[in-house]
Amino acid sequence: MTMINFEIQTSQHSKALLQFAYSFTRDIVNAEDLYQDTMLKAYSCFNQYQPNTNLKSWLFTIMKNIFINQYRRNKRRSGVVTVKDEFTQSDLSSGCTKNRAEETFVLGDVNKVLAKLPCIYADPFVMYFEGYKYQEIAEKLKTPIGTVKTRIHLAREILKKKLKAYS
Repeated sequence: MTMINFEIQTSQHSKALLQFAYSFTRDIVNAEDLYQDTMLKAYSCFNQYQPNTNLKSWLFTIMKNIFINQYRRNKRRSGVVTVKDEFTQSDLSSGCTKNRAEETFVLGDVNKVLAKLPCIYADPFVMYFEGYKYQEIAEKLKTPIGTVKTRIHLAREILKKKLKAYS
């Protein structure tokens, strides 16, 4: 199948794809974004499509996977602190009655350790906890996947060691 034939066939499914995207997002703007992401992924994976298979199902599967991955990333991001984020008392103890001074010291120490973590460890560590998969991190950092896994593991070990007093 040529790219032109692929474009023609995918355009025939655009309305169904947009409706499917809307069923996930319940928002037209986000549905259009999901549709665009799906089409970008489909074109970038054009060579993986098997010509005698159901193109519509293939596109729907791509869309479903993109939506699930984005949902997981957003869910993790909402609960993950990056090196640039600053902890606040309300982040950890909204509605709790605890010693606020102690929390302030703990949060300060965590922020200091995250800021001092070498970039080769901090970048993959933060990306992983933002919801990226090992393969995605490896591609973005142009690093072998084994190296990414090792660096994330070492970042965890450094954080455990530096924050041992709080365990």
